[in-house]
Amino acid sequence: MSVTITDVVLRDGLQDEAAVVPVADRVAIAEALVAAGLRHLEAGSFVNPAKVPQMAGAEDLVAALPHQDSVRYTFLALNARGVRRAVAAGARDVLVVASASSGHSRANAGRDSDAALDDLARAAAEHPGTAFRAGISTAFVCPFDGAVAPDRLVAVARRFAAMGIRRIGLADTLGTAPPDQVMTSLAHVRDALPDVELSLHLHNAHGQALSTVDAAIEAGVTLFDSAAGGYGGCPFAPGAHGNIATEDLVAHLHARGIPTGIDEDVLSTAVATVRDALRRAPAPA
Repeated sequence: MSVTITDVVLRDGLQDEAAVVPVADRVAIAEALVAAGLRHLEAGSFVNPAKVPQMAGAEDLVAALPHQDSVRYTFLALNARGVRRAVAAGARDVLVVASASSGHSRANAGRDSDAALDDLARAAAEHPGTAFRAGISTAFVCPFDGAVAPDRLVAVARRFAAMGIRRIGLADTLGTAPPDQVMTSLAHVRDALPDVELSLHLHNAHGQALSTVDAAIEAGVTLFDSAAGGYGGCPFAPGAHGNIATEDLVAHLHARGIPTGIDEDVLSTAVATVRDALRRAPAPA
């Protein structure tokens, strides 16, 4: 058994920092992560730069990234406009994201979850040649609406599956969901959609993310998101904590004898590259 890690520091990690990392430095971070052995990077998002200035320059980033056949760069979109921008820029993998809870959806996407899903469905239908993946924010707990019922999570996952999407990530956006809650909801989605591949995107408020990883691996999950340096959060989810750190996740998996294809020593250099870029970066205008 092996585990595939998608590093999200270039998107989820940088979006919540009080600094705007230039495109050239983002490319350097990508190169350092690839050198460490990472083959899946969530590289940025096509969102409103007035609201999330840290993600400005996404079009330039797509063009500047060192493309390799073995490396997949995914770009996030919250709405049809973002999808169209991503495809026009040349992004081959697009992560469409909606919230399980309408409270977070209104804060993050400016509309309730069902309206956001309708918009994304139209955009996905317009681009049949694009590789779409899906992410469900606040899959377990919402800062506005509280605990998310498993049936609600299943309903959102069904909407994505109806778009033809066969990989769906479930995000503990706040990082506060206990492992047993995550596993209960995960089981509901797997039972409802057995042909869909599920991944977990775990933030780490209470130091319990690795315990959730262990439980998920026992249940057969092999796809996880993490961020170099443990950076991250959501500007529109009060109380959101940083992601599980890629270096911690890799070390934990290697200690269990689970291969990742990632060199821990080279990864430490990549983490330093992230920190140096953030230290030099100017604050948002």
